[in-house]
Amino acid sequence: MILFPPAKLNLGLQIIAKRSDGYHDLQTVFYQFPLKDVLEIIEDNSLAPGECVFKSTGLSIPDGENLCVKAYKLLHEVFTLPGVRIYLHKIIPMGAGLGGGSSDAAYTLKLLNTLFDLKMSVDELKTYALILGSDCPLFVEETPQYAEGRGELLSKINVELKGKHLLIVNPNIHISTVDAFANISPKLSNSCKYIVDNDLKSWEADLVNDFEKFVIPNHPELADIKEKFYLMGADYAAMSGSGSTMFGIFSDPIPGADWPAHYFVWQSVL
Repeated sequence: MILFPPAKLNLGLQIIAKRSDGYHDLQTVFYQFPLKDVLEIIEDNSLAPGECVFKSTGLSIPDGENLCVKAYKLLHEVFTLPGVRIYLHKIIPMGAGLGGGSSDAAYTLKLLNTLFDLKMSVDELKTYALILGSDCPLFVEETPQYAEGRGELLSKINVELKGKHLLIVNPNIHISTVDAFANISPKLSNSCKYIVDNDLKSWEADLVNDFEKFVIPNHPELADIKEKFYLMGADYAAMSGSGSTMFGIFSDPIPGADWPAHYFVWQSVL
């Protein structure tokens, strides 16, 4: 079976409190969009139960146990799964604020649930997904969602971007999530949940990613990309997650532009 794990954007990201467990309470609107990896899982009876062979192509994945493998092992502990081969073609840039690894993990759970008829509900899938990472439950369902807590408290939200044009630019800069959180000053503010209800053209003034205050001054390239988006006619431009991907949302077709060869550039109609 083959599924296509998508990427996500953060439409606003507000850090409102530091928690006693070391995490932060946040507010964000998650919006999935069709930049997708390719995930295939095949049952292989020549492998022992609980044995998983993982292979990846596309973008290079750092050494260490992949989240897809962790997802398989997590379910094997509960359901005693047959051996499988997992193939992942990696297209979504990693460490870029686009949630690619979390999406791959959640879609592994979903695919295994279907492949082996495990009959897990959406809520059960989200419970297992949360064990793998705070962003993973988002990808169990495909609708825009408002997130609170450390990102795991999800509720559906209506965000109307159908027909808008999306431009993604990642300058291949590594942003330390640990450093980004360490330099955040939590504060209460008007929630992005209500701001995204307003006209898209008002988002520039009101819809904020709190990480930009720390990340962009340390990486001027990101400020240049954001400025270029607005010069190109974007209705809204921002950083996704803790970076370093910048995105622009346009009402009109995106004009051509030159970008450095090492940048990851992608665009689509939503």
